[in-house]
Amino acid sequence: MSLHRFGLAYALLLAACLGSLAAQGDLSLGRAPWDNLTRTLGDFARPSFLDLWFGPERLEYRSEDGALLRVEDRRAVEANFLLAVGRGAWVTLQIATLGSLLAALLALPLALLAARNLHAPRWAQGAARAVLDATRAVHTLVFGLLLVGIVGLGPMAGILAIALHSLGSYGKLFAESIESLDMAAVDAVRATGASPLQVFGRAVLPQVAPQFVGHHLYVWEFNIRDSTVLGLIGAGGLGLLITEAVSLFQWSRLATLLIVVILMVVSFDALSRRLREALL
Repeated sequence: MSLHRFGLAYALLLAACLGSLAAQGDLSLGRAPWDNLTRTLGDFARPSFLDLWFGPERLEYRSEDGALLRVEDRRAVEANFLLAVGRGAWVTLQIATLGSLLAALLALPLALLAARNLHAPRWAQGAARAVLDATRAVHTLVFGLLLVGIVGLGPMAGILAIALHSLGSYGKLFAESIESLDMAAVDAVRATGASPLQVFGRAVLPQVAPQFVGHHLYVWEFNIRDSTVLGLIGAGGLGLLITEAVSLFQWSRLATLLIVVILMVVSFDALSRRLREALL
């Protein structure tokens, strides 16, 4: 397809999307969107973690008739919340790390079969590509919903959901790296009568190892973001705290949680960039 035809098809798709939404009345921003936005941004502007230092040590809650309901030390409450955030961040990192590793290990043999230049049997190549396409097409949340029903609530459902979805991404990236190989080295090792495992270890792996590590770091970083959402379906981690904050309209706590997510991703991105630079 030429660029002109692609641009025309894209414009028609945009027109169809906007037209159908407008016809159904779904382009409205709701009632008083600016007032809601201003109020929400005001809550976000003061993340809850600031209460650890500046929160009132005696916050009184009273009924409409003035009766004292309870007294709360906001600093102590926020300290307990931040401890829960720390535990949730650790669970989120566990889910992303173990799920990514499991996916990479499962994807490697499929990538070897799917790579065209390694000339696997046609039926094996087709089956491997079908598995990779299918797992990549299903969203992590869908896998999570299915696995929560199978293995129950908790991090294991999140680990398996991350692994199944990432399997397709790893397999595609690994296969593309293998297809960019210098086949002269591979053919030279094959000519010595080496077994397929020896060919992989002596000719394939040395060439693609830096790319494999780079792909692993990239998908791992993505999964750290993705695993924060799995708490929405009971897989644990920061997502559970995010769900609670949203359901209770605790925007200042949500701001704290989003700051933690951003810091995790930015820190990992800086670390992975250094590792990729060292490898390349």
